[in-house]
Amino acid sequence: MKIEEEIKQEKFSSEFQKAVINILYTSHWLEAENTKFLKPYGISVQQYNVLRILKGQGSNAISVNNIMSRMIDKMSNASRLVEKLRQKELIERVVCEGDRRQVDVRITSKGIKLLNTLSEKMIEFDKMKSNITQKEAKALNEILDKIRG
Repeated sequence: MKIEEEIKQEKFSSEFQKAVINILYTSHWLEAENTKFLKPYGISVQQYNVLRILKGQGSNAISVNNIMSRMIDKMSNASRLVEKLRQKELIERVVCEGDRRQVDVRITSKGIKLLNTLSEKMIEFDKMKSNITQKEAKALNEILDKIRG
């Protein structure tokens, strides 16, 4: 559905304004769809992002600040997200060898198992939500990268 129909606005001051509104609207729509998808697994979109970051580290532990710098949503409270994931036994705390005062975190086998399950399901989710071709996705990525400069 066109953005004009979605927000019931026929005119925009420019194509640039329309593009920005379209990006923002689509971003929120995608987040809502991801939230619905992840809800049965008991994790949020932000928690999923933390788990993916930690999985990318392999068996290496990293600091909460390092996690925060890599997150998609920079406004997330990474400390709170990490604690919730720890309570679910999806991640664990590790004392930093270089600085005993610092506590790092790493993903647990339970967290990896959940991510593996989600990865398989996410492929289906992505295909289900995709109304664009691989070529169009590549062009979109190039345009979005260009916007951020």
